[in-house]
Amino acid sequence: MNKVSWKSRTELLIGKDKSEALQKAHVLVAGLGGVGGYAAELLCRAGIGKLTLVDNDIVQDSNRNRQLAALCSTEGKLKVEVIAERLKDINPEIQIVKYSVFLSEENLAEIIGQPYDFIIDAIDTLTPKVLLLKEAVSRGRKAVSSMGSGGKINPEIICVDDISGSHHCKFAYKVRKYLHKYGIYQGITVVYSPESVRKEVIVETDGTGNKRSQVGTISFMPAMFGCYCAAEVIKGLLSGES
Repeated sequence: MNKVSWKSRTELLIGKDKSEALQKAHVLVAGLGGVGGYAAELLCRAGIGKLTLVDNDIVQDSNRNRQLAALCSTEGKLKVEVIAERLKDINPEIQIVKYSVFLSEENLAEIIGQPYDFIIDAIDTLTPKVLLLKEAVSRGRKAVSSMGSGGKINPEIICVDDISGSHHCKFAYKVRKYLHKYGIYQGITVVYSPESVRKEVIVETDGTGNKRSQVGTISFMPAMFGCYCAAEVIKGLLSGES
């Protein structure tokens, strides 16, 4: 019996030509936590041929409730290495570029200077997130950005819109506010939820890991945001928007 290609179901749905177009695509995924890890895997399973992965964090015990990379066996390992190994096990032919760094003005030009077809921003820290989006817009890169999934539990009201249309999301408000300082008001697709976040699900921290607060999360919400981000990229590539 002839072995069936692992891409056969995808090709049955979208056709061989479009499957080959996905194979030729290069996508940057910045942030490999609850949102970005799922987004990266879905891009890989769809047949994206090249992924650049950016994350400076290691897997921690507290990540296991929501992050694809987080297992007992991977605790203490770099997320970028764990995800890259997993993706290679799905598609041994995928090209993966890894950056285990915290995005900053010093390294951003090198990372974003590649000819990406799309960028997924799954960063949950404001400063590097805004830097990445600003640079993406200035270079004319297509970007899909995840806003805050923490503190939320209703997947039915997740929205996809231009950033100018996002509303009732505190994180999206902060991102818009900082982008406005650079004259950027639109042109970035965002995944967000207008669901309100209760005050009691947020606790202050000591600032470790560049985070001043911790928000309660549930297993499926970051994953859903990752699904939406990946879907927007794949649909864009299939429609020739890159």
